[in-house]
Amino acid sequence: MPQPVVALKIDVDTYVGTRDGVPVLLDLLARHAARGTFYFCLGPDHTGRALRRIFTHKGFLQKALRSGAPGAYGLKTMLYGVLLPGPVIYQKCGEIMRQTEQQGHEAGIHAWDHTNWHDFLLKSDLGFVKSELGQAAKGFKQVFDRLTTTTAAPGWTVSPDSLALQDQMGLSYCSDSRGSHPFYPVMNGQRFSTLQIPTTLPTADELLGRDGLTPDDLPEYYLQQLKPGLNVLTIHTELEGGVIRSSFSRLLELLQQNTIPCISLAEARAQILDAPACQLSMGMIAGRSLPVALQGDEVAA
Repeated sequence: MPQPVVALKIDVDTYVGTRDGVPVLLDLLARHAARGTFYFCLGPDHTGRALRRIFTHKGFLQKALRSGAPGAYGLKTMLYGVLLPGPVIYQKCGEIMRQTEQQGHEAGIHAWDHTNWHDFLLKSDLGFVKSELGQAAKGFKQVFDRLTTTTAAPGWTVSPDSLALQDQMGLSYCSDSRGSHPFYPVMNGQRFSTLQIPTTLPTADELLGRDGLTPDDLPEYYLQQLKPGLNVLTIHTELEGGVIRSSFSRLLELLQQNTIPCISLAEARAQILDAPACQLSMGMIAGRSLPVALQGDEVAA
């Protein structure tokens, strides 16, 4: 039976999460000999516009308050795109972004405008997808002087159009979904050629406040949830690199003590020789107020 391995997917959603959270996580990862994949938002931080979900999505406000989101993001961030102009993240934080690769981690695209993608992808056409991913790709190249090899959709929100465009980008893999093992997605009857490495573990914001779970409980909880082979954990710079950094530090300490490797998704991808095709559809999971892309049954070749 293979030992557990944790691949760390690090979502960087905001300007503050890039400026302040990334350096914190780089320090913690170095301290515990761990690696991860940082997915960056490149364009304007319009986090404040997410507040409209209070009126459009049942349970959004309850989930935000339960997980402590207002404290994690801060008042100023919650005003970006509403009462304050949103900073264009790659223009202000390029040097911080480059430090991730300089310190041995992987970097990829999360979004151009995180809130735009999350709120409007499922209502939009291919032109919207091309605009959002195209601008993100240009910003990424400005920062890293190369094209990205991986993307991860905000809120695990995908469509056949977004998957088709990812195929055209010649990516090594994507991490847009929730599931149990790597697979090639089949959505609305169409099979796509870019490997998906799904998040397999629940995220902190899905867990906090449920069944009395606190940040202090998370490290032991995650240790108990690990299965043999590949486990993929998504963290957020605004949480694990901010208000619950001590909890995440303890998790890294426990992984190190138990000789459980903490690797990037690129390192995980290099070990995947074959994977099945599986259905992919948008659906609900515990702890989230909006649908996410869910891995389904295998599809015969």
